[in-house]
Amino acid sequence: MPNYWLFKSEPSSFSLEDLKHRPNATEHWDGVRNYQARNFLRDEVQVGDLVLFYHSNIAEPAVVGIAEVVRAGYPDFTAFDPESHYFDPKSNPEKPAWFMVDVKFVRELPRPVTLSELKTVPELSGMALLNRSRLSIQPVRKEEWDLILKLAAV
Repeated sequence: MPNYWLFKSEPSSFSLEDLKHRPNATEHWDGVRNYQARNFLRDEVQVGDLVLFYHSNIAEPAVVGIAEVVRAGYPDFTAFDPESHYFDPKSNPEKPAWFMVDVKFVRELPRPVTLSELKTVPELSGMALLNRSRLSIQPVRKEEWDLILKLAAV
């Protein structure tokens, strides 16, 4: 049985549409620079897990699609590249500080489920998104997953 996650991305940096148009509709999820989110990527996110793709830092943040994890955590090579926006001089291939996973586009939601709408659903009041909104990788309980897909008319 898969685990469920919510991954946040600013659509101006990387959108669901971007993922959809990558070769094989697959891309690495790089640039995570929060230790708790890194730990999820390194230790808990597994192949076959499902992801709610969430567009953040826009006028109306929303869950917009679904992706699947197709490669479990491995060192984030962008941390080793001095030309990368995500470069971290303290990280190196022998002792990586940061990790990433590969995700594959599954589908767009029939309709986005906005953050403001999620906040109105009492059954979602314990959801990580509504309590630790800055964390870019968050676990989602199966009941939350099912309810969000119902709200999205899936």
